[in-house]
Amino acid sequence: MTDKPPSLDRHFQRRQKAAIAGLHLPTAEELLRGMTLFREDLAEDIREYSSRLSGRVKKRKRTGLELLAACLDELSVEPSEDGVLAVEAALDLIVDAQGLPIDECLLRCRFYRAYFGNGQATALIAGEIAHLASGELGRGRGHALLSRSLGWAMQARELDRRLRAGVSVQRYADWFEPEVRAYEVHFRNAIAASTVDEPEPQGSSSDDLAFATWAKEPSENFERPSDGVVVISGIGNEATAEGKRVAKEFAKFKQRPLPLHTMPELAGVRSRLVAEFPHAVAVVDKVLEGLSGRRTVHMRPIILLGSPGGGKTRFARRLSEELGTPYNLISCGGLSDSSIGGTARRWSSGEPSLPVMVVRLHECAGPVVILDEIEKIGTSRHNGNVHDVLIGLFEPETSRRWHDPYLQAHCDLSNVSWLMTANSMEPIPKALLDRCRILRFPDPGADQLPLFATRILERQYIDAGHDPRWATPLEGFELDALANVWRGGSLRRLERLVEGLREARERARRQQ
Repeated sequence: MTDKPPSLDRHFQRRQKAAIAGLHLPTAEELLRGMTLFREDLAEDIREYSSRLSGRVKKRKRTGLELLAACLDELSVEPSEDGVLAVEAALDLIVDAQGLPIDECLLRCRFYRAYFGNGQATALIAGEIAHLASGELGRGRGHALLSRSLGWAMQARELDRRLRAGVSVQRYADWFEPEVRAYEVHFRNAIAASTVDEPEPQGSSSDDLAFATWAKEPSENFERPSDGVVVISGIGNEATAEGKRVAKEFAKFKQRPLPLHTMPELAGVRSRLVAEFPHAVAVVDKVLEGLSGRRTVHMRPIILLGSPGGGKTRFARRLSEELGTPYNLISCGGLSDSSIGGTARRWSSGEPSLPVMVVRLHECAGPVVILDEIEKIGTSRHNGNVHDVLIGLFEPETSRRWHDPYLQAHCDLSNVSWLMTANSMEPIPKALLDRCRILRFPDPGADQLPLFATRILERQYIDAGHDPRWATPLEGFELDALANVWRGGSLRRLERLVEGLREARERARRQQ
């Protein structure tokens, strides 16, 4: 029997189309086999499943199920990882589970948590898919499932790496499956290649090779993940005492290919950034336009130019997070010499160049370096100048063979992306500006006050250690009071105003 991938199975395809149209809620096993979520949306799937199961639980009218029903109802209203965990906890407390799909529900909860970026849940799902594959390999099937299981296992490893590197995995659902499928195709190709290279075993049928033939075909939607880029190919003067020390320090990076992050689905990135920065739609589109068609994340140097407090720095951080790339935010106020390009190892203050340190920190060949307020970089040429170093790092040819004075060797820094913010262009040399895309970041308008004020209030409650859902929404008279003193412009000023309003609320509550 031919080991067709689920997407080529007619019955599976019909149910897949029904799931996309919102006519069929996939089972947990169908999700394991690669079927899309209900209406191709994580939140929609969670709402549909939890509301259906809640109705089923309530019909039982059995003591001990009230907590599960309540948790399911809450999850159907507000899909979240915390809500999924609450359902799992409620399932563990059930004494009499007769007639309820407990195992199916637990498996689905793990699937949801994986999509929220939980590495442990992702690894458990990889094991479940492997279990399915093991039951079919003996019958000449299961190769596609095996590749899928390996893809999920690789994703679990990647999530763990991102967690250790401090990279945010929030809002992960829109590009979780594309990344898994990219790994899956990689393993499919590898398995197919080994099948074709080895001699055909005695008694094998033509159907046994059908999988290998299909797997060699290029994928229309996903590309094999990059095998990585060797950033540090060697260490100079290793025979000296200092050379041996530096060689030991960078031993794990020498000749080691470091990963480049696969481009996420840009439509989802755009929708989330536009929702958060409605005043900067044009900037979002221009940035993402430069990424369209690329296999991995890399941006030409960009300067976000705008008034102080307009949200430029937050936008740079959120863009990096949405693209799934690790980043470092560097304030330029204290930069005044060429040390950003590295200092020689013979000095007690010797250290690698800034991009090499960021690459080492995140173990990634293509991190993002955010330089905040570059107009504040010192212009003195005593001990060198930051601008001169940046000009070299921004040139593709120079950055590809960047000589690091600490390593005393060439490094490939051509995949590092540079994002900069500036309040003014006056102090910035023309030679540097010529190597950057300059995007004017507009000020927030007064018409967006309700949106920004609400989000600022929620963030302040979170910072104070409270659940933002407990925050009383801003009332009309409060918004009117804010509108009288804030007519657009700096969000920092609006934050101070909202903070004052929140403190006034707290004082009024205490006096009641």
